[in-house]
Amino acid sequence: MFRTPHAIAVMALAGLAAAPVAAHASQAAETGVEARIPMVELSVYEEIELAPDIAVISAGVTSEAPSAVEAMRQNSAEMRRVIERIKAQGVAEKDIQTSGISLYARYDYDQGQQRQVFRGYQVSNRVSVKLRAIERTGEVLDALVAAGATDLSGPSFSVEDESAAKEAARSRAFKRGQAQALTYAMMGGYDDVRLVYISEVFTGNGPVPMPAEKGLMVDSMRASVPVQPGVVTSGVTITVKYEMLSTGED
Repeated sequence: MFRTPHAIAVMALAGLAAAPVAAHASQAAETGVEARIPMVELSVYEEIELAPDIAVISAGVTSEAPSAVEAMRQNSAEMRRVIERIKAQGVAEKDIQTSGISLYARYDYDQGQQRQVFRGYQVSNRVSVKLRAIERTGEVLDALVAAGATDLSGPSFSVEDESAAKEAARSRAFKRGQAQALTYAMMGGYDDVRLVYISEVFTGNGPVPMPAEKGLMVDSMRASVPVQPGVVTSGVTITVKYEMLSTGED
């Protein structure tokens, strides 16, 4: 599905009030000054909307214990249960990736004693999960909480193969840029344009991941968490530069 094209930003427009190039060349021959061919440079953006087919969520477990060894042992056991539950949802092992493990000592400040008091160790372990059946995202989130996940984030939606969308955006952007360049040339008294430079930058956007607190997820356990994938965008920005030509020029 295509969105309304963005406006073209005109970055530079030279020589609209100048005489045709042939006149410049004649004057240059008499004065010895090199002729300057008028140019038009445009930046054009086109964006395509796509239905996402990938959802990425992040799930983690945080554990606390008096010793570092106990905290790590406890966290490892809890995380294994979460990972097994993820696999039980039909997620391939290649789509589960550990994204971070941390271990640090916890201290509280004792106001009465005016000093830090050691409270034990905290271990956190997180995995990033790629879901290819995005219609089951809510079910998977429920299952993760039931398995012991203490914090969740996401989902972040994307499209696995954007090549066709980017090709369509590129084609539309180029056609718009060429048409607009010709319009400017005719406004300046010229008849045609010739491409001399082009560059492109691809962009992609999607819904911003929002953190989900465990308490909120537990409140939703009676029914799967509602998840709306919406659309994601794939776009291209091209910069084109054209010479302005008069009738009869090559």
